[in-house]
Amino acid sequence: MRMRTVVTLVLLALIAVPLAADEPRTLRVGTSGDYSPFSSAGPGEGEFTGFDIAVARAFAKDKGLALEFVVFRWPDLTAGLSSGRFDVVMSGVTVSPDRSTAGRFSVPVVETGAVLLARQPERWKTIAEVDRQDVRIGVNAGGHLERVAQDRFKRATLVSIRSNDAVRQALIQEDLHAVVTDTLEVPLWKGDSEQLVVMGPFTRDRKAYLVRNDRTGLATSLNLWLLARERDGTLASLRLEYFGAKSSERFATPLGALLAAIDERLSLMPTLGAAKRREGMPLEVPDREEAVLDAAVASARAAAENLGETPTPASEIRALFRAQMEAAKEVQWNAVQDIAFEPPEKLPGVDDELRPALLRIGDRIAQLVLALPRDLDPESVRHAARDALRTPYLSERSKLSIADAITATTRMKSGN
Repeated sequence: MRMRTVVTLVLLALIAVPLAADEPRTLRVGTSGDYSPFSSAGPGEGEFTGFDIAVARAFAKDKGLALEFVVFRWPDLTAGLSSGRFDVVMSGVTVSPDRSTAGRFSVPVVETGAVLLARQPERWKTIAEVDRQDVRIGVNAGGHLERVAQDRFKRATLVSIRSNDAVRQALIQEDLHAVVTDTLEVPLWKGDSEQLVVMGPFTRDRKAYLVRNDRTGLATSLNLWLLARERDGTLASLRLEYFGAKSSERFATPLGALLAAIDERLSLMPTLGAAKRREGMPLEVPDREEAVLDAAVASARAAAENLGETPTPASEIRALFRAQMEAAKEVQWNAVQDIAFEPPEKLPGVDDELRPALLRIGDRIAQLVLALPRDLDPESVRHAARDALRTPYLSERSKLSIADAITATTRMKSGN
């Protein structure tokens, strides 16, 4: 059987898995309504448009769910999720470590990059020149870009504005010298104006959907649905409609989603290392490692059982997670020894926040291994890993070790 046919059959099996009978039949989607082209509020109450809005409607229709949009402000995103105001956030949410501890990210659907949109284009030659005390830079309060701006612009005066739409208005009204936005939003803000210059991008960011921690069935169903909709071209058509021809790359593929999940897991390691030091814990805990390996094997078996598939051999699952563990220890050690590393001001707890988040991501990794095509080309996987594993302090050797472990799981599939 050809590889393409095998992949299609696996994804058809994935999409056929229904939501559990005890799952709520109304999907409450948190959305901001102020972030084109992902989520824009219409003239009428409850009217929204955008890429993520279209995805939410398509998912709800396919699953037979009633759909309710709940508006949030960006500073209140994680609080609204944890309090149960909504089940999932679909509003151009950037994957970041602090949000990984607050919910379950889906597989990624698109990538963007932070850019600076500045007035007086003749005044600036480089982004570094904008970072001056007499320069006012606006940014949406509470979002990922606010943290990016704080890290990037140490000297400039940062103006945090609670509404994303108001950020653009402040630039137009010349209250600001520049604003921080992203590659998909900036064409809508800049238009054909020659009075504004785009500088960047200076980050690479994944966009995904953030599901409540207790909605395990919803998170799994959404991930499997996204993989299938990437496969049949639905997501590509929506990207073309809302983002234009430049956004033709596919992101919700089994290998791409797997590497993104591994990168998300590794991105928590600098914070985990700092939190362990604060709580007087050793960075390496062999007994804990064995427990994590056992949990990964159990998760892989459960995923295979739910789909009626042959499970990935336990030895290969353990090898893949062992490669991640070695990489994780490398990142932790390098981060805590770096005098320039600045951990979050409010460190999450090791046992009550970080480790549960790592286990949640581990579950997704185990599920995605099952969706991989058979007998992946090793060099292609290595190339993809070099590009997708972006966590600071991670060596080339660790990236390749993870890539080779992924390849080994698909070779074992071919022998089943």
